[in-house]
Amino acid sequence: MSWKIDPAHSEINFTVRHMMISNVRGRFEKFDGLVEGDEKNIANSTVDVQIEVGSINTKEAQRDAHLRSADFFNAEAFPYMTFKSSRVEALDASHGRIYGDLTIRDVTKEVVLDVEYSGMAKSPWGTESAGFTATTTINRKDWGLVWNVALETGGVLVGEEVKINIEVELIKQA
Repeated sequence: MSWKIDPAHSEINFTVRHMMISNVRGRFEKFDGLVEGDEKNIANSTVDVQIEVGSINTKEAQRDAHLRSADFFNAEAFPYMTFKSSRVEALDASHGRIYGDLTIRDVTKEVVLDVEYSGMAKSPWGTESAGFTATTTINRKDWGLVWNVALETGGVLVGEEVKINIEVELIKQA
């Protein structure tokens, strides 16, 4: 059974430390994806997502331009990051893990998403939707995002650890 991400009701957000003292949050505004779900055997399900890196939004235009540059995502050369699942694991009725390959700047590494199922609903227009929350933490340097500046007071300008939080609403496809 095919499910498509509803971008109007979904978000891909991230958090990273700034100057070792605060968190900066951002999101990607443009993405799409498809889930092939097997309700009888969840392990047979697959997830395939494409994110437009140029759509990054941290509410600071100068920072967003820098993140799009070759110092970070190099959006001109690598306009998309992708996630393709390799394994789906149910832990209980509403929790699971999705293992998969995250590709950023042509570097592919496995990540594990901790997933919580929020339920299903039928819209007034007759469509069926399912909701999920997924989280993971990655080290940006593993994908070649190594730019940084040492601080006079010790530490660095941009943290290495990036926390990712995904809220997704899927729409069942006919």
